Amino acid sequence: MAEFTRRAVIAFAAAAALLRPRSGLAANAHDFAFRAIEGGEIPLASFKGKAVLVVNTASQCGYTPQYTNLQELWRRYRDRGLVVLGVPSNDFGGQEPGAEADIKKFCTTNFAVDFPLAAKETVKGDGAHPFYKWAAAEGGMLAVPRWNFHKYLIAPDGRLADWFSTPTDPLASRVTAAVEAILPPGGAGRQ
Repeated sequence: MAEFTRRAVIAFAAAAALLRPRSGLAANAHDFAFRAIEGGEIPLASFKGKAVLVVNTASQCGYTPQYTNLQELWRRYRDRGLVVLGVPSNDFGGQEPGAEADIKKFCTTNFAVDFPLAAKETVKGDGAHPFYKWAAAEGGMLAVPRWNFHKYLIAPDGRLADWFSTPTDPLASRVTAAVEAILPPGGAGRQ
């Protein structure tokens, strides 16, 4: 019985370590940059002092209509310091097969998206963009994207403030409360 208990404790400790947030890949999100959809770079350091909602997106997904509420979230909070950053990815179901120009046109034509969009990136596995590896390490195993429209909320100081799974609507009270909690009150943070 003692051997079984010892093994159970070891197994529990190993499982808990997988779920626990881990640091060490980078100091914070400001250490990363994405390629911009129109060319050039989007260094997250350029958003120091602002909150950033990083969302892996796809044009042919059942959750694609979330672009509407991502745009509304951006409209509602951008003057207070929120940046919404769309990161197109073809990782889940091959639902973002287009080239960058096609993705940008789709987003602007169908959803009037004017928040920043990155070039298409890998967001899972060994080939994941370094930001996604960092966010997974910071948030733990449960914070890893499992589908399109997974959301990471980055605080103005660059730390991972929260994450939201795919079905969580961008205007859900859980999301807006988390955004409100890390934004300065009123109009602070304007560009």
